[in-house]
Amino acid sequence: MSCIDKIDKSRVPKHVAIIMDGNGRWAAKRGNKRTYGHQQGVESVRSVIRAAAEVEVSFLTLYAFSTENWNRPKYEVDALMTLMVNVIKSEAADLNSNNVRLVVIGDKNSLPKRVRSEVDRIVDNLKDNTGLTVVMALSYSSHWEIINAVKSIASDVKKEKIGVEDISRELFDSYLSTAKIPDPELMIRTSGEARLSNFLLWQMAYTELSFSPTLWPDFREEDFFQAICDYQSRERRFGMTSEQIQKPNLK
Repeated sequence: MSCIDKIDKSRVPKHVAIIMDGNGRWAAKRGNKRTYGHQQGVESVRSVIRAAAEVEVSFLTLYAFSTENWNRPKYEVDALMTLMVNVIKSEAADLNSNNVRLVVIGDKNSLPKRVRSEVDRIVDNLKDNTGLTVVMALSYSSHWEIINAVKSIASDVKKEKIGVEDISRELFDSYLSTAKIPDPELMIRTSGEARLSNFLLWQMAYTELSFSPTLWPDFREEDFFQAICDYQSRERRFGMTSEQIQKPNLK
């Protein structure tokens, strides 16, 4: 029996974030270069998009390229940039036919012009779709995002657009690249690594974490459904006690 049969669609997380890890190790195990693993990981992206849409997840954020990834060997970075352009082009029609909207977060100005241009074009073409929103984190890191938000807030305080007393969690949220995106309820990381790698640190204060031993190129729909089942078995307390969750009127 597939785990999808156990999923309660009324309690599916609205937003799932994924750190797609393990491409290089997957390729090395097969005697190939890391770039081969990145290429094979594309099918996993297709699989999780299908799976997320099937169980009616509203937002799916994929950590595609971090600001730290620019430090990787040039041949690998160049191959990743080319792969991203090719994938965005080849998948655009299928995304559109499935009513998928695409949003990109991160320092887009650091991307090569050809990548930025293609990304902007596809995002614009899909902007009116109303189904699953796929959020691609490209040249993204939480440090970059938080520092950028602080600079923008400081500038607006200086211009007297806002006062220091106006700064709150809600206001800070509005300066982030995820301003119009709900915080993730579930984060999945593949490959067995158990760390967040500078990903959505502000937004994941109360996110449920799922660490899968599966290397990303092998991750498929059933793995995604299993993570959703595991999420639904957990009790989310947000600082409260179990008794308070089970009996909302208990003080």
